[in-house]
Amino acid sequence: MAHEVETRWTGKMEFQAEVDGHKVIMDAPERVGGEDHGPIPKPFVLTALTGCTGMDVVALLRKRGKTLRAFRLHASGELSRSTPIEYVSIHLTYEMDGDEADREAALEAVDLSQSKYCGVSHMLKKILPVTWEVRYNGAIAFTNGPAQERAAA
Repeated sequence: MAHEVETRWTGKMEFQAEVDGHKVIMDAPERVGGEDHGPIPKPFVLTALTGCTGMDVVALLRKRGKTLRAFRLHASGELSRSTPIEYVSIHLTYEMDGDEADREAALEAVDLSQSKYCGVSHMLKKILPVTWEVRYNGAIAFTNGPAQERAAA
């Protein structure tokens, strides 16, 4: 089994990719010759990561009969200062709102996603640090990254 993506140049700095029948536009800002018709490519790595782990968490909670009222993910990729410009670390924030009785199940789902199921996270961890924190009903419930370092300082 393999994933396949076809990407074609549509002019200036714009490219259109087809992913499983869905069109995705990538472009560059006007200041570098594009027309800003879509995002630049690099943040799609962060998009893939948040989508992968988010789907894991929802599926794992659903399997246990748990639901969330709201679920948001934020990914921050720290960029290198020299070329090639690449991510040197990534930090995820899981923001979940749900019943207090489901808090531990939510934390376990995030842990399982990060330790066992999320293939995107697994690949990225081979080349750079991926840290995360979980905010449940507005309070930090877990952190192993920058928020933890700030709290210790």
